[in-house]
Formats: sequence, C-alpha cells, structure tokens
Amino acid sequence: MQSEQFQLHAQIEQRHWWFVARRRILRELVRGVSPAAGKRDSIVVDIGCGTGANLAALAGEYRCVGIDTSAEAIELAQRRFPGITFIHGQAPRDVAKWLARASVVLLTDVLEHVEDDRALLAKIVHACPPEAQILVTVPADMRLWSPHDSAFGHFRRYDTRQLSALWDQLPVQPRLLSYFNSRLYPLVRVARGISRRRGKASGDADTDFKMPPRPVNGILEALFAGERRHLLRSIDGRAKGYPRGVSLVAILQRQDVQAAAGNLCDISEEPLQEALSS
Repeated sequence: MQSEQFQLHAQIEQRHWWFVARRRILRELVRGVSPAAGKRDSIVVDIGCGTGANLAALAGEYRCVGIDTSAEAIELAQRRFPGITFIHGQAPRDVAKWLARASVVLLTDVLEHVEDDRALLAKIVHACPPEAQILVTVPADMRLWSPHDSAFGHFRRYDTRQLSALWDQLPVQPRLLSYFNSRLYPLVRVARGISRRRGKASGDADTDFKMPPRPVNGILEALFAGERRHLLRSIDGRAKGYPRGVSLVAILQRQDVQAAAGNLCDISEEPLQEALSS
C-alpha cells in the first residue's frame, strides 16, 4: 500500500460501509471463538494491522496488540488509538512474545500481499500456542481482479481450494471456511468489470473506496454486516458457509504439537518476503 491509501483508510474506515460491516463481522467471530471473550487478559494480535481500526473495535474486551511493516500506518494507528499497543516491525519475529500468549490472531487481508503466503502462515501458526484461534480473511475470486487489486499490491485473489491448501499439513484444525460479502457479490462483480474496461479504479487513491451518500452507505453496511449471524452458525459445521463472495474467511484452531506431530510440515528457515500492509 502507498501513503495515500493509508491516509484514505484513516479518513474513511470509521464510516465507510465496507470497513464498518467487516469490523462488525470480525468482532462477532472473535467473540464466538475466543475461549476467554470479555476478559482483558485475553490477547488479540493483529498482524498487518494497518491503521488500527479493527483492533480498536475489540479493545474494550481484549488486550490488543497490532503490528505492521509500514511505519506510516503504525504512526496513524498510534495517533488515533493511543490505548492500544502498536508495533512497527515484522511478524512473527517482532511479536513473538505476544503470539506465544495469544488467544486470537488476526490475519485479515494480508496473505494476498505476500509472495510466499504459505511460508508466512506456517511461521505464524508455529508461533502460536495450542488452542489459539487464527482468523484469516483474503480477497476472493480472480474474476473480480481489477485495478483496485493492482493498486493494493495484491499477488492474487483466492478460492476455497487455494486458501485451504495453505494450511495443509500444518498443526491446525479448520473451524470455518466460507466466502463472505456474498449478498453484494453481483454488484461488486459488475463494478469491477467496469473498472477493468476503463483501466481505472472507481474510487479515491486508485482504489474502489469512496464514501457513498449516507442512505446508500447505511443500506450497504446493513446488507454486508447481516452476514455475521450465518457465519457464526457456520463455525464447526453447524451450517454451510456462503458458496460465493467477494472475500473468504477462515478460522483455524492451533493444535497441540505432540498431538499433531504426524501432520507437521517442514518449514523453511529462508527469509520471508513479509509485505504485511493490508
């Protein structure tokens, strides 16, 4: 991400329907899987925290720590949310002590920015304690690829097969794998198609983000956020996830190393390219 995109996020993410609705969904999913929800000694670590709004939505209930490779993003986050611990650095190295005690780890819209996404996820998984919940979101469906993705430095958009392959043979138990932002998928697909033909994103800072009129913003937020109840019911197979959507969400439960020893993979120790801005 570029400076103008971080500045745009900081300006609109407290109001724009996509950011607000996604935070409502993430908050409910975290509450649904954290073994100590509502207790301040329960730690949430946000890897690729950007300008900090996702953590701010959880800070009243959890001890929150965010990390990002962008110094500008961390400066914006610290200025806006001074009660939260924000770290400029790379994960998992620079938050190892926090990950070792984490109840929930957020990896939201990060993996698409990283060339070796599987290696990064593997290192994070192995830095987490048993029973930690790792919540992952990524953009979905290469048919939605547009100048918006290029501007954000995405390497790819995912389908369920590609995403689930990232944790194959890692010591985790998948609890949820579903598309989301499903209700608005047809509208987004039309809009992205128009952007591709124009060769230009439809919003500000070379992205598709632009504040719509207040009534439209409210309707879009309600439609998107309304998916949270179905996603909660889909945890542990209690309901089927959405079959298509603009994004994908997964929840992985870290397994005990000894219990999962037969499934451990050989993790390379080569340096990772960790472009963790989201």
